[in-house]
Amino acid sequence: QVQLVESGGGLVQPGGSLRLSCAASGSIFSIYAMGWYRQAPGKQRELVAIITSGGNTNYVDSVKGRFTISRDNAKNTVFLQMSSLKPEDTAVYYCNADLKSSGASRRGSYWGQGTQVTVSS
Repeated sequence: QVQLVESGGGLVQPGGSLRLSCAASGSIFSIYAMGWYRQAPGKQRELVAIITSGGNTNYVDSVKGRFTISRDNAKNTVFLQMSSLKPEDTAVYYCNADLKSSGASRRGSYWGQGTQVTVSS
């Protein structure tokens, strides 16, 4: 079994910062890309940032220059440092991992349970 557990969400004022963490655990053989998605009320889930196992990153235009994704491969953990937060960043943030579990014949996509980020004064 593979589990992704997020932490670090909360309420923050506009212009503030938050750091999200997501740890993958269980019978993991190898993790490829890890990413953060978000879903605001009434909107579709969107990709926020993604990082490959080699450290290459990509961001949605709306967060470029404000958010930074990083990962600790030894701990199977991905982070999202969010700065200069805006009310429009308010959403449930989900962690995703493209990985191969031990004993599996192919890769699969795994999701965390989500963590709420609210940006409001």
